[in-house]
Amino acid sequence: MASITFKNNPVTLLGNEVSVGDQAPDFTVLANDLSPVTLADTKGKVRIISVVPSIDTGVCDAQTRRFNEDASTIDNAEVLTVSMDLPFAQKRWCASNGLENVKTLSDHRDASFGEAYGVLIQELRLLARAVFVVDGNDQVTYVEYVSEATNHPNYEAAIEAAKAAQ
Repeated sequence: MASITFKNNPVTLLGNEVSVGDQAPDFTVLANDLSPVTLADTKGKVRIISVVPSIDTGVCDAQTRRFNEDASTIDNAEVLTVSMDLPFAQKRWCASNGLENVKTLSDHRDASFGEAYGVLIQELRLLARAVFVVDGNDQVTYVEYVSEATNHPNYEAAIEAAKAAQ
């Protein structure tokens, strides 16, 4: 499993670590209207799956904004931001920030995504910061488990991987 820290304290990740070349694991999360969303709902598109501990924090806000901006430069790509925030909080955040190229999804109900992608922090019941790129055939083409959950991911590498996954 990936070794990460949260505010410089080691944490335990639950679930299965995902690697480049793997078939992307399925998951069920909730959209802002409480409808279920699975990996299959975006099949055929390149997915940048941006995982954040909480949309209401500075780094998570910046990460979501950055991928929203960068996604507009990639044809047939979709950004999915997944966190443990309640769908209502995600909806409020999206409405107040006017982001159009990103879908916020909540893993709060089942932690299905967190366990499937090995990002569920046992001690906090939050998701560790990570980025996954999944091509239109559901193959994982890029993985970054950010070693310190309060740091930014490598945006450039993720965007280049998404462009290459076309």
